Parts: sequence; C-alpha cells; structure tokens
Amino acid sequence: MTDPAAYLPILESGRWFAHLPPDFALPLIGMAHLRQLQAGEVLFLRGDAPCGLYAVVRGAISISGTGGRANEARSALLTRLEPPHWFGEISVFDGSARTHDAHAAEASTLVQIPHERLQAWLQAHPAHWHALALLLTDKLRTAFVAIEELALLPAPQRLARRLVMMAEGYGQWTAGGQSRRVLSISQEQLSLMLAISRQTTNQILKDLEQRHLVRVHRGEVEILDLAALRAACL
Repeated sequence: MTDPAAYLPILESGRWFAHLPPDFALPLIGMAHLRQLQAGEVLFLRGDAPCGLYAVVRGAISISGTGGRANEARSALLTRLEPPHWFGEISVFDGSARTHDAHAAEASTLVQIPHERLQAWLQAHPAHWHALALLLTDKLRTAFVAIEELALLPAPQRLARRLVMMAEGYGQWTAGGQSRRVLSISQEQLSLMLAISRQTTNQILKDLEQRHLVRVHRGEVEILDLAALRAACL
C-alpha cells in the first residue's frame, strides 16, 4: 500500500489519533506519506535536524541513546514503539535537533508528516497546537513513571511492570482491556531497557516462567496470565 489513508483503521485504534477533531485528523493524513524501513535501518540519529512527526503502522521502532566516553560508551534502549504509536513531536515543538536515535527493530512502515508542511499548517491553524501538545504530555507522564520506577522499585517489579505496559500498548489503544499476548522483545533488549544486567533479566524471567506468568521464546516473551503478572508489579 502506498496511500497513508489505507492505514486509517490502525491509526484510529490509537487513543490520540482517534480523539483528534476531524479538521485536524484529515489534514494530517493529507500531508502524510509513507516511509518503509528495513530491520536495523536508521530513521534518525541524535543531533539530526527535525524531519517530521511519525506514526508506526507496521513493525517496530527502537528509541535508544548512547552515553559515556568513546571507549566506555554504553547504550540504553529507552522504548520500543509499535502500531499505532506516534512519535517525534518534541522537535515539532522546539525545532531543535533530535534527542535520541531511532532505528527499525524489524521491517517497518511509518506514516510521516514532513516537518516543514506540518509547521506551515499549524502556523495557519494555531488552535490545533493544543491537540499536538496532548501527545507530548502523554509521553511526559510515561517518562515520569519510568523515572519513578527506576528510583524506587526493585528489578523484578520493574521488569514485570514493563511487560504489562508493553502488553497493554502503553495505554495507547482505544479499546478497553485490549492486550497483546506475545511481545517481540529479547532478554538483551529488556536488560538494556531497564538498565539491569542480562543475567538478572534471565533470572527474573525464569522466576516468572516458574510461576506460569510468562513463557520465554527466542526473541519473544509470551504473556500467559496478564492479571497475575499485573499483581506481581505491586
């Protein structure tokens, strides 16, 4: 498919887009075009100029960062974005460089709203900045939760919470109670995402397996009992 409008059912399954007023949602799709990425391909890197607003409609995008001295640099996987997530809004607001790296975790299709076209449209329709701000504040709330968990919770609870959040699409879906049974995430990626060792991640997942809450496959975690896994977060 080459028409972004063909992906409207996927976009409308997401809470943010589904609640946009039609006089913003329709022009947004009218400005859009599709981007196809192969697994591992770069979408943008930290320091790159703004290139627009994006929505994942197929596949997954990894958002990551690297820090430390060149010979001691460490990578952190911040999140993995799957349909129908929108992202890239920070640079839409401040016009500054990208803050993190974005790569295709697998073959992916994105809806892209080019930066210049979106800026020009918003300049002519300033009332719709508020709707875009709601996307930003939603991400900010999620970031604060992650910071709090990192500071206060032990690794087993943080891992269980992250699995629940991923299974529930980080609260982005419109359908109440919707969840994903199989998560495309490796143990290495989980350890990077939660800033814990690969060994600790493996031990926690083995414990969850023994409690029949999850089943670990190569590159995947299958949720067997979401309610019990959610209880393990407390």
